[in-house]
Formats: sequence, C-alpha cells, structure tokens
Amino acid sequence: MKKTIVIIDDHILIANALSSIISNFIQFEVLYVCEGGLDFQEKLTSHKKPDMVLLDVSMPIMDGFQTAAWIKEMHPDILIMALSMQDDEVSLIKMIKNGAKGYMLKNSYPAELEKALETLVAKGRFFPEWASDKVFANIGDNTQYNAPKIKLSDRELEFLKYTTTEMNYREISEKMFCSPRTVENYRDSLFEKLNLKSRVGLAVYALKNKYAE
Repeated sequence: MKKTIVIIDDHILIANALSSIISNFIQFEVLYVCEGGLDFQEKLTSHKKPDMVLLDVSMPIMDGFQTAAWIKEMHPDILIMALSMQDDEVSLIKMIKNGAKGYMLKNSYPAELEKALETLVAKGRFFPEWASDKVFANIGDNTQYNAPKIKLSDRELEFLKYTTTEMNYREISEKMFCSPRTVENYRDSLFEKLNLKSRVGLAVYALKNKYAE
C-alpha cells in the first residue's frame, strides 16, 4: 500500500510541481495540496489524514515552525519532512524541536527526494549529509540517542534549555540573571561533560534527552 502525502507550501506552482514529481514514485501518492498551515487544519476536518507531510519552512501567517508544532501536538503520528531554501542551523534545530523527522533543501533532485521519503518511512527520520555534518556529527559518544543521561546542575540544565532558542549568549545571560562570562562557563562545562564541540550539539542533546520542549 502506498504511503500518503500532503504538500503544504504557499507557493502553489512549487507545490503542484512537487505533486507531479511524487506521482512518479512507486511507494507514494499525494492526497492533496495546502497553501499553508491553516489550510491544512481546515482540510483535515473533511479530508483523509496523510501518513506524512512535506512542509515548507517559510510561509506567511502560519509558518512551517508553527504548523509542525501543531501537527506534533494534534497528530503526532504524521511524519513531517521539512522543506527549506536554506541550510541554516537555526531553522534546522527549530524544526527538529517542533517535531520534524526529516529536513531537505528545495533544490534537491527528484531521486534524492524519493530516497529521503523512503528513508523517513523505513527509519523514522531523514537528515541529509549537510545536516548530519552540522548537527549530529557534533554529538560525541556520550550523547547517543539511547545513552544514559549525565548528571547536570540545575543551572546547567537551565542554560541547556536556552541553547535550543534563537537567543545569543548575552540574551541568555540576561534571562538567567548572570554575566555573559558565567554563561560561557556553563557552556564550557557542558562541552566537557557531554563531549561536545558546539552549541548545535548542545541543542540536539537537549532535544533528544527532553531537556527542552
């Protein structure tokens, strides 16, 4: 049985082009196309629920981040493959945080999209090599998915939560009512304890171990 897909993209020409491409994939079929998150919410009341969605990150009114968070809360069984024009770390981390199990660039080839969808179905997640290099490659041996959690202080846990936001270290220090230097000390301590090298790695660790929602 084919896996069903809904495409959510405010650029109708792109959405229809994706639908046409996917129509050639043996394992998948597109149920319908939505112009945004609100349109998807409305159509779900009278249309069939898909197995997965291809979700544009940048959309007006209700963007991909908000749509993903809503799907995660209301329909957690729907797999989310995010589609973006840019390979920036902030969008990647935020989409993972909001429930995306896959992430692809819009300039990918059709064969790459088909392989990505197959991998998402088979393994429950798909992230291209550039995303793995930026995010998951930063995770050391102590941060494997099923690894036991390491003992961290309350302040380290508080700082860890903020690593998944768009705030810079100065803004985090203001939230934590401490100096930027103290925040840097928390960061360096976590780097050592968790065997990590970047804030991206800290953010992924926080998300995987449910220290940040």
